[in-house]
Amino acid sequence: MAPRASAHRRLHHWAATRVYRPGRFRRPYTWIGDTRIAVGALPLPGGLELAQADGVTHVVNCRAAAQTRISGELALERFVFGPDAVICAPMWDNGRPQDPAVFGPAARFAVRALDDPSTGVLIHCQQGRRRSVLVAYATLRLRGLQPAEAEELLISHRTEGELAPAYQTSVEGWLAAGDT
Repeated sequence: MAPRASAHRRLHHWAATRVYRPGRFRRPYTWIGDTRIAVGALPLPGGLELAQADGVTHVVNCRAAAQTRISGELALERFVFGPDAVICAPMWDNGRPQDPAVFGPAARFAVRALDDPSTGVLIHCQQGRRRSVLVAYATLRLRGLQPAEAEELLISHRTEGELAPAYQTSVEGWLAAGDT
């Protein structure tokens, strides 16, 4: 039964990402220094297996629920990595403050995964520009980096990334409230 389910998921994902996909020239993901965090765009067909071969063991999906239903990548991620190695932080990229109840559990999940030195965490959204950078920033802040240090590390490696001011404020407010 599992191979058929896998074939169905893969076909759904292939068909959906033929139309609704990241920009054609967008890098699939970028490792952020030696943090074992990769920030990237929606994985295209075959991309999850390549990421797995490159050291990714856990996935944080930052795409909105409607987006994951359209492309089917969340189900495929859970199939490839296992349900305990994937979390979804469903957000729309609107540039406005984000809810810590959504991104906070994803950042804590990434931190827990990174406690094991053999893991690598892929944090992705549609384009790998803003929502994934938000969760990666929150993860780095939880791991003890200062705001400027975390932002510089992210933006210097994921050059197409942007830490939206409202997103950074959301993270800093969450941390200031002591919700770590």
